[in-house]
Amino acid sequence: MKKIISTQKIIDNYKYNYLQAINTKIEKKIISFAKLVEKYWKKNNTIYFVGNGGSGANAQHIANDFLFGAGKSNKKGIKVEALVSNTSIITCLANDINYESIFSEQLRIKANKNDLLVVLSGSGNSKNIIEVIKQAKKMEIKTFGIIGYDGGKAKKILDEHIHFELDDMQVVEDLQMFVCHVCCKWLSQINHNKRI
Repeated sequence: MKKIISTQKIIDNYKYNYLQAINTKIEKKIISFAKLVEKYWKKNNTIYFVGNGGSGANAQHIANDFLFGAGKSNKKGIKVEALVSNTSIITCLANDINYESIFSEQLRIKANKNDLLVVLSGSGNSKNIIEVIKQAKKMEIKTFGIIGYDGGKAKKILDEHIHFELDDMQVVEDLQMFVCHVCCKWLSQINHNKRI
C-alpha cells in the first residue's frame, strides 16, 4: 500500500524545490530573457509562445501579461501570441495534418524571420514542441525555452534556454510563471509614455 505523504510535508518539499531552483545562474538567465524580449519588442517583431497542458495555459497567461501588463504603459504595445489559444485552428491541424504540427504549421504561416519563439515545456520531448523549434530554425527565428526535467530533445536544439533541473511538473510550471512575471514587471516600467 502506497504511503500517504502529509500536506505539510508536500508544502515543505514544494517550497524547498521552488526556492532551490532560483539560484544566481538562473537569475542571470532571467535578466537575459527580459532583455531579449525587450529587444524584439523594440524591433516591433512578434513573440510567439507555445506549450502543452499546464504549460499551454501558462503560454496564454503570459501572452496576456505581455500584451496588456507590460504593453499598457507604452504607446507601442508588445506584439505577442500564444499559438495554443485557437481551438478551431488546433483541432483542424491535428485532424487534417497531425497533432505534431499544431504549432509548427501556425508558425510557418504567421511568423516572420525576425520574430521570437518562446517554448514552455516540462520534459522538452513533446513532438509538437520539437517540430515547432525545427520550423523556427528553418525560418531563422530565434528560439528560447523554459524547460524542466533533463531538458529533453528541446534543450539540445534551442538557441537559448532557462533549464530548471527538476522532476516535478507542478514546480516547473510555477517557475515558468515566475520567470515571465519577473520579466513582465521589468518591461512594464521601461519606456513609459514614449513610443519605442
